[in-house]
Amino acid sequence: MKTPLAHKLRPTLLDDIIGQEHLTGPGQIIRKMVTEDALLSMILFGNPGTGKTTLATVIAQELKRPYRMFNAVIGSKKDLNAIFEEGKLSNGLIVIVEEIHRLNKDKQDLLLPHLEDGTITIIGTTTSNPYFAINPAIRSRLHLFEVKPIDQDSLFVALRNIMSREMFKDVSITDDAITLIVQHSNGDMRTAINLVELCILSTNEIDHHTVSSLSKQPSLDMDSDGDGHYDVLSGLQKSIRGSDVNAALYYLAKLILAGDLQSIERRLVAIAYEDVGLGNPAAVARTIEAVTASNQLGLPEAKLPLSMAVVDLALSPKSRSACDALDEAIQYVTHNPHQMPDYLRYTPVNMDEEDKYPYDRPDLWMSIQYLPEPIKNKKFLTLKGSSAYEVQLAKNYTKLNSLKRSSKIRQLKSNPKKP
Repeated sequence: MKTPLAHKLRPTLLDDIIGQEHLTGPGQIIRKMVTEDALLSMILFGNPGTGKTTLATVIAQELKRPYRMFNAVIGSKKDLNAIFEEGKLSNGLIVIVEEIHRLNKDKQDLLLPHLEDGTITIIGTTTSNPYFAINPAIRSRLHLFEVKPIDQDSLFVALRNIMSREMFKDVSITDDAITLIVQHSNGDMRTAINLVELCILSTNEIDHHTVSSLSKQPSLDMDSDGDGHYDVLSGLQKSIRGSDVNAALYYLAKLILAGDLQSIERRLVAIAYEDVGLGNPAAVARTIEAVTASNQLGLPEAKLPLSMAVVDLALSPKSRSACDALDEAIQYVTHNPHQMPDYLRYTPVNMDEEDKYPYDRPDLWMSIQYLPEPIKNKKFLTLKGSSAYEVQLAKNYTKLNSLKRSSKIRQLKSNPKKP
């Protein structure tokens, strides 16, 4: 079986690593770990093709320490135990755990004690955001370093240097062709080299037309489990929040091309409630209808209701009044856990009938105090009046706030029943 070109060209020295100067440059953290032989367990996270596994193996090779590869998806507990046994006998064994976010609980439980006692040093790699995808017990014991997409200038220079090697002496490639490869690779070195390999199989004289004919669509770097995917979802939400409808449509287009319809639908519902909210409740309802239609249609027709929803939300008045009020309430309750009034309990114990909640007196419901006594006048909601609807709610809110409320249920019940 032929070895892929990307594998043949993998760097073996830190000096050969492209685009990660923030980690491997002079005086930077990974460079210092290697030069001072003071390696710490870490997670390297970033988009596919940025060189996470390559960097991990180069670290081990530069330190001249034994290392083993373990894939969290296909590796078994038996494989992991064998590595741990080897770690007890080896001096400074490095374990490179690919897709570390996919470790199940059993494997995590096996890993933790060996992380604690220093039997092994872990270098985990992941395309997911470690703050969301990695178990906190694992994450707290590892240092997190981002491996960034390679910028276009660095990728161009790297490809030009690669093509000047002896092994490619019979191949010619134009600068225009390299530029197009760079554009289609989106910072992914592996994608770039794979495209070079494909071009070489086609012809020894690579030009713009060669690349264009073999690569129909630029790499989007949007694995539905990876950071790139969530970055674009974040871009969509921020564009709608900022009422930039053209930017919102741009990010929607990227997401539709990536094909993860469920994530788009889920995020649009969240945007509708979080960012538009009381500013345009009708648009929120229309978004739910659009998402329902999208789900029924599937791609490619799903783009029809989704485009309407994105335009509707982006051009709507925005209000975070409701979700901000709840966030404030959650923050308050976290630090101030007051006890609720007994008469609001589902089944109050040892309470006289006269002091219980008056289910049969709707005329009293707006006279009852519902907050705990120490915070009976606390206000979480602030309505900002971003739309006519919210202005009307604010008027009603002001009116309701003027009501006198009481926790003395017996006394309230003694008042004559209003018709």
